[in-house]
Amino acid sequence: MDGAPLIGGTKRRASSRRPDAGFAAALMAGLTLAGCAAPPKTDLRLPAAYEGPSATSANLASDAVSLDRWWTRFGDPLLDRLVDEALASGLDAQDAAARLAEARAAKSGALTSFLPQGDPSASYLKQRTRTGGAATDLRITTGDFDVNWQVDLFGRLPTASRIAKADLAAARFAYEGSRASVAAEVADSYFQARGLAIQLQDAHESARVQKELYDMTERRARAGLSAVADADRVAGDLSQSNARVASLEAQLQAQKRALLILVGRVVDPTTSIAIAADVGVAPAPPSLVPGDLLTRRPDVREAQARLASASGRANLARLTMLPTVRFIPGLGYSRPSIGGATTTTSLGLALSQPLFDLPSLLSQAGVQKAQAAQAAIAYERTLRQAFKDSEAALVGLDADRRQVALLADGEARAARAYRAARANYGRGLTDLQSTLSAEQAWRTTRTQLTSAQVQAVRRAVQAYQALGGGWPVDRYSSVASSK
Repeated sequence: MDGAPLIGGTKRRASSRRPDAGFAAALMAGLTLAGCAAPPKTDLRLPAAYEGPSATSANLASDAVSLDRWWTRFGDPLLDRLVDEALASGLDAQDAAARLAEARAAKSGALTSFLPQGDPSASYLKQRTRTGGAATDLRITTGDFDVNWQVDLFGRLPTASRIAKADLAAARFAYEGSRASVAAEVADSYFQARGLAIQLQDAHESARVQKELYDMTERRARAGLSAVADADRVAGDLSQSNARVASLEAQLQAQKRALLILVGRVVDPTTSIAIAADVGVAPAPPSLVPGDLLTRRPDVREAQARLASASGRANLARLTMLPTVRFIPGLGYSRPSIGGATTTTSLGLALSQPLFDLPSLLSQAGVQKAQAAQAAIAYERTLRQAFKDSEAALVGLDADRRQVALLADGEARAARAYRAARANYGRGLTDLQSTLSAEQAWRTTRTQLTSAQVQAVRRAVQAYQALGGGWPVDRYSSVASSK
């Protein structure tokens, strides 16, 4: 039947309306946007040097390689062993390794769509035909192998390859960043434990001193040289010191347990780890400039790789609006039981151009472009946060060192003042209140000194981590940067 089909008994007249102008415009826009676009611009400017004394002090080490295993600079074999155990057996390190393995597997499958597609097939058919009283059997064996292979004319494959490499690079930097965080967490937990050990030692010393003062006061009370209430007052202070000893013992045990769990030694008793009552002196970090953060900080390198991936995805989204050409070879084989075998070969090309789904592709391209812009912002934000963290840690470390020096001098003077006051009290030259005040001043200054020493070494840990320490940077020197 000629003409348009009848619907409901009425001939439908073919539409003479011209193609939608908006759709045509979308088509032209899609083909225009499909060209390769430059990645978003980033502002990576940083100051030439850190502000503050720590940035320019002459005693800073110059060997940046020492950052890779910075914890060895503390000269503590136990710390070295704990960090190595955590990196080998800790759950956080194992989790980071599992995520990296996932990323490697994802990269392996990312480019499979550009490989030849197709599966061989085979069949066997047995057919019986009866004509009158006679039966005829027919057996047919067939085999087919059709292949579909995309011919990359517009650079989809290199773009997808760059995306896969950038994703894997980001996963590697995330892996190294996690391990660097594990090392810093172990060191920080270890120095917290040593700080508690020092406080416990100080508490024992305070209890010993107060016991001596109590014995002296009691003897003077029995001799009628002082009131009995003086001995009771010192006894109350002694009870408080003993209570503080018990509290610090519990805190130290809890910290040791947390440290053992962190390094993967869950079943080991807390007595298996000996914590010295000494934090030592924090080593100076290497003398670096803010620009080194671009290569030293794993989180900055990760953000850089994610920007490269996002930019590649934006380009790939544009390339999907271009034609797709597929090479389609085929091979067939058929062998019936009656007659000769037949072999069939085919060779063809298929060309497809997005048309009706072009608006959707344009939308996806806009989404990918916006995500690339977000990745650029995240890259800048990560770099600026890294600069903020590193400068704050360096300035804070310098202040901590000066504070330790001042408090060490103050503690020595307070200790001499207390010893003199106690000697004068024993000779009856001063009253108990003056002696207790001197003893309290000494204890307070000693507690402040201990806290400052612990804070200084913990700040050194922060500085090493903030400068990008704790991972082998040279191993990733060949990783391509985003451009």
